[in-house]
Amino acid sequence: MTAQLGYLLPTRENVMRGEHGTGDILALAQTAAGLGFDSLWVGDSVLARPRHDPITMLAGVATAVPDVKIGTAVLVPMMRNPVLLAQQLATVDQLSDGRLIVGVGIGADNPGFRAEFEAMGVPFEKRVGTLMEQVDLMRTLWRGEPVEWNGRWTVNASAGLAPEPVQAGGPPLWLAAGVKPGIARAAKHFDGWFPIGPDAETFGKRHDYYNECLAEDGTRQSTTAIYLTICLDEDSEAADAAINAYMTDYYGAPPEILRKVMACFGGSIEEVMAFIKGYVDAGADHVVLRLVSDHHTTLKALADNRHLLG
Repeated sequence: MTAQLGYLLPTRENVMRGEHGTGDILALAQTAAGLGFDSLWVGDSVLARPRHDPITMLAGVATAVPDVKIGTAVLVPMMRNPVLLAQQLATVDQLSDGRLIVGVGIGADNPGFRAEFEAMGVPFEKRVGTLMEQVDLMRTLWRGEPVEWNGRWTVNASAGLAPEPVQAGGPPLWLAAGVKPGIARAAKHFDGWFPIGPDAETFGKRHDYYNECLAEDGTRQSTTAIYLTICLDEDSEAADAAINAYMTDYYGAPPEILRKVMACFGGSIEEVMAFIKGYVDAGADHVVLRLVSDHHTTLKALADNRHLLG
């Protein structure tokens, strides 16, 4: 089966340029959908990397663009109350008629993320345990049945949560993870694995490990996705320099460090497609692309050359 192709909407990039409106973002979503992209994605951060709220934005995308999957790449649930979050995600799943995918992660351990957690009034430590309880609680709430829960949160809901999601059991949850414990956790507790790199060969080895973990828990339906950053330019050196500048502006950190863990590539359309195909051949079912070069031009070129993926 041909891998599905997703497009990350530039909510962060637009805000970085001082463009706070949403019209351009929704227009890009419609353009990508018209070109045949399978999914549309938004990132998450409140203060560390300011951008539009992902859940609200996806509600807008869901109504503006029919028949295309929508998702978070990725949501940091620990900054949110899981009861309210379960209701919000169920509502977006209803708005999209069951097209929602929820990519989740624990966030990077750096001063910006720590300050963001502090500003939101939630502890940064024990993020994994917090996330796992949130996932269990949300899935319980998505059944629409009365809930009694005693843990980090206390829930006594005699009427159950409404609305229920369109997708039975709730929208699929994909975990962003790059180390073995996280990959094993994705296989055991989540509906998909959603890393950000690094190179295709290492990704392939990690994908093999993910499949081994799936087999240990009993083979079930699961998705392997990959998040890639690309820049289209016939001059590969110029493309590489553009990626470095982009990463510096986006993260405020040295690109040579970031690119050790994040999969990035710049070059001609043929080179870019070969780069993406390396991940598809290594096991990616779903490829989510973050664009550094002009979005309209790059989207059109990707769509026109999609056949090169096989």
